[in-house]
Amino acid sequence: MAHRLKPLAEQVIVITGASSGIGLCTARMAARRGASVVLAARSKEVLEEVVHELSVSGAKALACGADVADRRQVEEVAARAIAEFGRIDTWVNDAGVSIYARLDEVSEADGRRLFDTNFWGVFNGSLAALPHLKRQGGSLINVGSEVSDAVVPLQGIYSASKHAVKGFTDALRVEIEIIDKAPVSITLIQPTAVDTPYPGNARNYMDQEPKLPDPMIEPEKVAEAILAAAVEGGRDVKVGAMSILNTAIAKIAPSLGDKMSAKQADRQQKPEAPHNPEGALYNASGSGQVRGEGKTG
Repeated sequence: MAHRLKPLAEQVIVITGASSGIGLCTARMAARRGASVVLAARSKEVLEEVVHELSVSGAKALACGADVADRRQVEEVAARAIAEFGRIDTWVNDAGVSIYARLDEVSEADGRRLFDTNFWGVFNGSLAALPHLKRQGGSLINVGSEVSDAVVPLQGIYSASKHAVKGFTDALRVEIEIIDKAPVSITLIQPTAVDTPYPGNARNYMDQEPKLPDPMIEPEKVAEAILAAAVEGGRDVKVGAMSILNTAIAKIAPSLGDKMSAKQADRQQKPEAPHNPEGALYNASGSGQVRGEGKTG
């Protein structure tokens, strides 16, 4: 990478999906380390509470209510970031949602809505950010998954969306970094299962409450990887031992990967009735939680 990225304390960082989970964890960590942060999500009230909390501790933060599926709203986030802070140094596309269901059960409307958030949200964020990042250099960070390479049954449509995010990010990197030689670092973050409110926010077709298969990693570990990419760049960053293992097997021994993946079908349910089958597919969750399982923080 020919250009130098700024130290974190000198950066303006925009984070989508910042009202819970990895996005919220990353925003707090970046603010604690001196970055100016722009938090974007549908849960505007949650974002305003977080911005107040950060401001009290001396951080510079801005809340932007936005649905990443709407290009106009995402462009408005970029415009507000520029108006408030004068530039954007790092843009993190983190917003995402899942559906727990067999692929032959997922309605077309639900599947398209998931892609609107998980894929088109990344597309919209990337294209809103790039003109600003190209101007003075910076980093674009897209949060994919280990299922950008591997897959998981009962979350097939989510796996497909994360494959799409990887294809988009890889092609964009070739165009921007190599062909254009623009001063922008484009990184794909690929975490394994993370302990966030993700299962409870998912649209759930099952007759039991969804969960992520163990082992899960802490959201702080993913936030650290995102912020490292903001200052060091990187191509694709696997987070968690299982991500390294599962992505490697998907590439080297795909038939074995299929068999290992099939074993996850019975490890994604809790022995209890669904709490909120609609999840946050169409409406903001408003949870404001970093961790899952009703844990605080």
